[in-house]
Formats: sequence, C-alpha cells, structure tokens
Amino acid sequence: MKRKNLLITLLLFSLAAASCSSKAASPAMAVSSRGVADEMMAAEAPAMEEKASGANDSVTSTDTSRIVIKNADISLVVEDPLSAVDAINQMAVDKGGFVVNSYTYKVTSSYETQLPAANITIRVPAELLDETLAQLKAMVGDPELDILSESVSGQDVTGEVTDLESRLRNLQQAETQLLEIMDNATTTEDVMSVFQQLTSIRGDIEVLQGQIKYYRESAQLSAISINLQSKEAVAPITVAGWRPSLVLQRAIQALVDGLKFLVNALIWLVIFVAPIVLIIGLPIYLIIRASKKRSMKKKAEK
Repeated sequence: MKRKNLLITLLLFSLAAASCSSKAASPAMAVSSRGVADEMMAAEAPAMEEKASGANDSVTSTDTSRIVIKNADISLVVEDPLSAVDAINQMAVDKGGFVVNSYTYKVTSSYETQLPAANITIRVPAELLDETLAQLKAMVGDPELDILSESVSGQDVTGEVTDLESRLRNLQQAETQLLEIMDNATTTEDVMSVFQQLTSIRGDIEVLQGQIKYYRESAQLSAISINLQSKEAVAPITVAGWRPSLVLQRAIQALVDGLKFLVNALIWLVIFVAPIVLIIGLPIYLIIRASKKRSMKKKAEK
C-alpha cells in the first residue's frame, strides 16, 4: 500500500509539472492513475499546498522593469573603410563591447578600379547606443552626403521574459518536489520513474534559462550593423567639373515630384472637390432647369 501511494503521488506531481512544460504526460499513465488520483487528492492536498507555499517563498520576485532590445543599422561613406574598421573595433572595446563579426571585400568603381568596402557588426552597452551612433556619424566628412542610411529599432520583450520566468519557477518547484519523492523512494522502479521525470524537467529548465539569458543579454548590449563604403566608390562621374549623374538624378527627382503633384491633385479632385460640387451644384442645376421649363411653358401658353 505504501508503494502504491508513492506511485500515485509521483503521478500527480508529474502531471502538474507536465502542464507547465512543453511535453505532455503519457496518456497511459494519465488513464491508469485518474480513478485513484481522485480518491487521494483530498488527503494529499494540504501537504502539497504547504510544499508549494514554501517553494513560492524561496523564489525571487520578477523584475518589473521594461526589457527592450535596441539595435541599429547605419551605412557610411568614409575615406578608408579598412582604417574605419579598426577604429570601430577599438571604439567597441573602449565602450565595454565587442565585435560580433567583420567582413571586408572589394567593389568596382565607375572608373573600373577595385576599392575596399566593409561590413562590421558590434555590440555596445544599450545606454551607450546613441553616443556610439554619434561617434560613427562623426567619422564621415559630410553628414548630408556621406550618411547613406540610418535606422534604430526597438523590441519590447518584457512580456516574453515574464512568461518564461513564470514557467521556470513552476518547473523548479516541480523539480524540488520530485527530489523529495526520490529521497523517500524504496524500490529501484520508483527511483527510475522519478529520475526520468527529473531528466525531462531539468532539460526544460535549461532551455528556459537559456532563453531568458539571451533576452536579457540582448537588452543589455545593443547590436549596431555598419556598412562602410569608400568615398571614391560612390563619387559621381564628373566631366570638367560637370556632373551629369547629378543632373540626371535631379531631373528624375523633378519628374517624380511633378507626377506626385498631379496624382495628389487628381485624388483631391475626385475625393474632395467632386462630391462638394455635386452636393451644391446639383440642386442649383435642378432649380435653374425647372425655372426654364416654367418660363418656356408660359411663353407657349401665350
């Protein structure tokens, strides 16, 4: 009878732990234990509540501050991309960060020459993200022309971390309870059954701990992806001081602006002006038409 009670208690704890993890309990075990479990629930509930209460007291409260992952992308034109890579590497180290990856390559300019270019990704403390971006933009000669693109994104993962920490606490409580059951086990069969449950729960705990660590470290260190191009590689073609590519660019921009104005005017005409003209003009037109008909009718009677 003692062994039977032990196994029933084990199954109850296993089912409770399985509800918090990604793996469901075995259907055969659930069916075989359902009838007896209902009979034992009332007797074992006080002890289970006392253990759960003690486990809850030992859990550290969840940090309620917002957890936001901020990353940035920026594309710059510099005199020497290779020297800029070294400077950015040192910048990341000085700020307590590090280089995630760095890649240098060559591009062909409009003059058919091979010029260096680079991509580098660094991580710096999140509170220094704006400062680092300002230093990166200070590396260019003309901010209006040499900063090709810049974007900063933020992802609030507070809800995900809170959910993961809640699941982690539940699994840790189940692990504690299973360890107590193992201490009281008297047969090899009981020990092996508890050991299998512990192995599964510990695997789930490690997965959750890894996810929480990833989110928190990503929030503490912002990633900045930097594309570096040589000034010569993006310099427009010039002929005796004349820059035909710039003239072409301005002409295309003027064409786009003109088409945009015409389309906007057409939209305003159809959506705004036409209904107002119809609402106001139609009654006036009908009144004038009726008046003309009456006038013509009077003339015909005379």
